[in-house]
Amino acid sequence: MSPVVGDRAPDFELPDQHRAPVSLGSVLGSGRSALLVFFPFAFSGICGGELTAVQSTLGDFQNSSTQVLAISCDPTFALGAWASSAGFGFPLLSDFWPHGAVASAYEVFDAHKGMAVRGTFLVRPDGTVAFAEVNQPGQPRDQDGWRRALSAV
Repeated sequence: MSPVVGDRAPDFELPDQHRAPVSLGSVLGSGRSALLVFFPFAFSGICGGELTAVQSTLGDFQNSSTQVLAISCDPTFALGAWASSAGFGFPLLSDFWPHGAVASAYEVFDAHKGMAVRGTFLVRPDGTVAFAEVNQPGQPRDQDGWRRALSAV
């Protein structure tokens, strides 16, 4: 079962689109919350639309109190090309190897398809989950729900 509100979020460290390590603990340790946005694939339609919408209203999601961390099982090179072409101003983290380990820890890994499903988790600086939702592939997320969760933290 995916983490639910009040659960302790699994810690992790993954490379970003520049192959620099990013850890959940370092974000939380800076006193910021983390909005974890798991997505199936770079360059795909719904994922592109969701992350472009995040980018176009980035101040709603990423600011002095919250860091967006978008996570997929794509390799860093694919994420780097996508981030560069789309102009994303937040880290795209690669859960490529061991394949899907972090997505598995959050119970959003589809092992049959080798991808993360659309899981979103808001993690408070104390490491507890403040918001959790899991949508299946092809099912877009309601980002207004994310805004409500962020305003409540």
